[in-house]
Amino acid sequence: MKRPWLLPLTPLYAGAVALRNLRLACGWEQPQRLGWPVMSVGNLSTGGLGKTPLVIALARLLAQRGVRVDVLSRGYGRRSNLPQRVQSDGSVAEFGDEPLLIARSLGLPVFVAAERYDAGLLAEAARDTATQPGVQHGGTLAAHLLDDGFQHRQLARDIDILVLNRADWHGSLLPAGNLRESRQAARRAAVLIIPAAEPELEAELRSWGFTGPIWRHRRRMQVPDVSGPVSAFCGIARPDQFFAGLQESGLNVATRTAFRDHHRFTAQDMQSLIASARSAGAVALVTTEKDLVRIGDIRSLVPQSVLDSMPLLPVRLTVEIEHASAAMDWLIARLRAVKTAPVKAGAAL
Repeated sequence: MKRPWLLPLTPLYAGAVALRNLRLACGWEQPQRLGWPVMSVGNLSTGGLGKTPLVIALARLLAQRGVRVDVLSRGYGRRSNLPQRVQSDGSVAEFGDEPLLIARSLGLPVFVAAERYDAGLLAEAARDTATQPGVQHGGTLAAHLLDDGFQHRQLARDIDILVLNRADWHGSLLPAGNLRESRQAARRAAVLIIPAAEPELEAELRSWGFTGPIWRHRRRMQVPDVSGPVSAFCGIARPDQFFAGLQESGLNVATRTAFRDHHRFTAQDMQSLIASARSAGAVALVTTEKDLVRIGDIRSLVPQSVLDSMPLLPVRLTVEIEHASAAMDWLIARLRAVKTAPVKAGAAL
């Protein structure tokens, strides 16, 4: 999204970002280091690139290779700032929508705190570790996966994974555009992940000077099988992508309703959506998995008799990494290299 009328404010935002980077470069602001290796997944923009499905995919791939991985998150929108382990049967108010979705999808430990460092300390305290950081008893590698952490530089990380697409690569800084940082920040990344559908972006990144690995990913929408029109709604950063994906999948989308990102749904919202769907002749409501997590127990908002006639169906977004085995070989090798230089937990980088 472009907001050219806000261009006069962009230099102020850029100055604030530059000052922050200067503080870190000069050592005036010291990141805190955990005892285990930390990987970060993030992007340059304000959202919408599928970081959460990518975190789920990476955590699952690492776990399949024997890495004891957990996920650390801020838990956006939760009521408490205290460090907590996410319970999969908990609520968005307790843990935030994305941590709850990750916990339910993976069955792996997910920890939330206002400061990810505190979440990491809780994670490490919750497991029986050997004296050497990053190693469990029996020699098993352990690591933290930091969700949406590219700009969260208070926590030292060993591997930064940056998700990019062409729109962000050629985008503008906030508030006129959607970028939290300029493209120069990509030099901090150890790995770039780009859409498989944008192969020309890799050539641009190489010409720009990036020499690290560039992985390609494919986003796949698993849509429900519905005979008849549907009413679609969501509260995510880039709703147009969701609606376009539904259309491309062959669903007959009768109505589209976009709420703000991380919207908390109410009974009035659901009643309005159902009324609109009925007026349009829709036979079902469809939304994202993340929105369904925020809705919670739909029966508390809508009577079961209404749901029987207008079911609410989730659309699942998954991410597949091309040549995943080779990518995991590289990632695990980097993680194992980190443990050869142990740092006391809590020490500054």
